Amino acid sequence: MRKSVLLLAAGMLLGTSVVAQAQEYTFGIVPQQSSKKLARLWGPILKQLSEETGLTIKFATAKDIPTFEKRLAAGEYDFSYMNPYHFTVYNQSPGYIALAKQRNKEIKGIIVVKKDSEYETLKDLDGKTLAFPSPAAFAATILSQAELNKQDIEFSPKYVSSHDSVYLSVARGLLPAGGGIVRTFNNIDPAVRDKLKIFWTSDGFTPHAFAAHPEVPEQDRELVANALAGLEGSDSGVELLKSLNFKGIQSAEDKDWDDVRKLQITALDD
Repeated sequence: MRKSVLLLAAGMLLGTSVVAQAQEYTFGIVPQQSSKKLARLWGPILKQLSEETGLTIKFATAKDIPTFEKRLAAGEYDFSYMNPYHFTVYNQSPGYIALAKQRNKEIKGIIVVKKDSEYETLKDLDGKTLAFPSPAAFAATILSQAELNKQDIEFSPKYVSSHDSVYLSVARGLLPAGGGIVRTFNNIDPAVRDKLKIFWTSDGFTPHAFAAHPEVPEQDRELVANALAGLEGSDSGVELLKSLNFKGIQSAEDKDWDDVRKLQITALDD
């Protein structure tokens, strides 16, 4: 992490070789989907960021969200795309700094059921085992479970490691319902999505944070923030954003997540 890589520039200048130095950084993506799928979606974006900034930015993730959380807590990622609750926690320690967020977007939790199910209200899920990606997944788990608890609905959570796993579990009839978010629901295999319907949607909150470790130099943080915001300025960048179901990315400040802080979530306090 935060290491310099020496690149030898082939060429001669007055009989001497030229050595250029490029900074290498990791960019950790929250594992809402499989590592393979995330690499396919985010790899081209990080490649373009590298080209735009002159930095070497490498894709990274984790096998599941709890492992991702441990790595954030340890400050293992130089840059990261993390859920809103994660940002409020890891902004405090180790001190991740907000760079950007999805433009004109609020994150909303959803509960999905099979399209042909006979459930009519959330009360019909009383006593069921329901799928969630992880205990501290902000919208998919925390907001969804808060609504179930608010309505005094008894349920047993089954944590299945990713949003895609939630959708697959419900589509295959393994579990009657599960929590997710609108963006990942829209981004799953259409063959899976066509078997499901959104049964409930939460209020909206500030979306996922693009953030940087405090040890990343300010000039490099600014380079990455500007490159993220500039993606929608080119045809290639617009296509990359579309692959994530993003319309754009805008700059952000730590205080933008005060709406999440006001919820006083304690899922990661231990």
